[in-house]
Amino acid sequence: MKNGFLKHDPQDLSPQYLEDLATGYWFSEVLFTAVEAGLFTLLAGGGMRAAEIAAALGFDPAGTERFLNALCALGLLGRDGDVFFNTRLSDTYLVRGREHYQGNSILWRKYLRESWRGLRECLEAGGRVAYPPPEEPGESMRRRVEMYIRAMDDVAGTKVREILPVFEGVFGTGRILDVGAGSGAVAAGFLQCFPELTATLVDLPEVLEFAKGMMEERGLGGRFTCHPANLLEPDALPEGPFDLVILSNIVHAYSEREIALLLSRAAGCLGAGGYLLVHDFFPEHRPEKAALLDLNMLINTYNGRVLSAGWVREQLEARGLYCTELVPLRTDTALVIAARDAGALERLRLAPVQRLISRIRSLGFREVRSIPAAEVHVPDWVDLRCRYGCENYGRPHCPPNTPPPEKTRAALRDFSTALLLEGEPPARDFQRRVLAAEREAFRTGYYKALAFWAGPCALCPSCSESGPCRNPREARPSMEGCGIDVYETVRRAGLSLRTLQDRQDYVKYFALLLLE
Repeated sequence: MKNGFLKHDPQDLSPQYLEDLATGYWFSEVLFTAVEAGLFTLLAGGGMRAAEIAAALGFDPAGTERFLNALCALGLLGRDGDVFFNTRLSDTYLVRGREHYQGNSILWRKYLRESWRGLRECLEAGGRVAYPPPEEPGESMRRRVEMYIRAMDDVAGTKVREILPVFEGVFGTGRILDVGAGSGAVAAGFLQCFPELTATLVDLPEVLEFAKGMMEERGLGGRFTCHPANLLEPDALPEGPFDLVILSNIVHAYSEREIALLLSRAAGCLGAGGYLLVHDFFPEHRPEKAALLDLNMLINTYNGRVLSAGWVREQLEARGLYCTELVPLRTDTALVIAARDAGALERLRLAPVQRLISRIRSLGFREVRSIPAAEVHVPDWVDLRCRYGCENYGRPHCPPNTPPPEKTRAALRDFSTALLLEGEPPARDFQRRVLAAEREAFRTGYYKALAFWAGPCALCPSCSESGPCRNPREARPSMEGCGIDVYETVRRAGLSLRTLQDRQDYVKYFALLLLE
């Protein structure tokens, strides 16, 4: 099912979005309860009836069936007659003991629920108001640290599997420095992938106590050392050089001033041909999640905050490093990778289109979505809507002075990829950004890059009423003017576009950038 609160459509003016936001906790409470009860682990051996599940978990049978039906609606259970069973998703991630188990992370989110209820008090105070007891018993603190470390280990294990392909074939022998290592899961992923690497884990002593045991459980004993330290201390990091310096989900844990110092010290540990890997939440990648995580930092840390990838790149470049663009992962985090040698970045396995999308998104587009060029829909009726119903028909870059549908269809066969660029008025500003995106694609090496934008050309204050265009170098035709069905093409890309009911409705613009 699609949860409306995960992606708001500004063209949807119904109150359903507000209802979905208000009931968001219904979803999480169902998940928390099922994971905490061990339901998915119970069903790992096969399907069971509601009464059997209720008896095993100590639940009331009638209420249990309703609970199981809710989990089916959420896609976490399946049902065949009166037998309930795990879906592939829950069987992979919610069965305790499985390699990719995420239950610790989910229950840590439940633990944070109490502090989130104090959001108003945090806003009134300007920061965190709930703290552990000043005289917290040692065993209580140890349990809390372990809960956090195991939660972060669940998450980091999934993230490193997304990160490793970027470094395929890069390392032979070498040294890793994992700054704020937590459980050591990110360093462990690299050690398992590159058997000649060794790692140094840096974190607080009470954290490394757990990390050491977890690394040894992974069979990595003898390939890592622990360096206990407070990252804010001037001598926290050991002497380099290191071939890979990792800062995974560390940037958002500190203030801007503190993380600037830490980035500087981390850069100082980097070897001549080494890489500095920053993995974190960035507003340029998933703005909703980044904004909510920033609030989580306000509520639960002393001075942590989410910073932009652009800010991180500026800090690293100011220290003499070369940086990649933002490298988005499939999940809610992204990478910035830096090196002293620009050539080292060329050895990374980065998809050219994804790198281009990051640069184009930074130009100010609301969304940039890649689709196969064959998915661009060009029927034969679109130009009729231009001829009959548009006052701009006949202008220099409108029909009939644009390619007919058959020409557009033929041209599309020479391209493999299309980027849909979503923006908003004013038209001239949007079209200027589209031209900047086309230039960026050309500079990247896509020599056939060609843009089609939204609506009639708005670059000049007034269009030539007769005679040729006064600005052919920059003018581009609209998608619809070349026969493209914009609504259907947008739908195929998984985006939304609605007809306007009122002059006050939110307006979306879409452009198309074709790449060979």
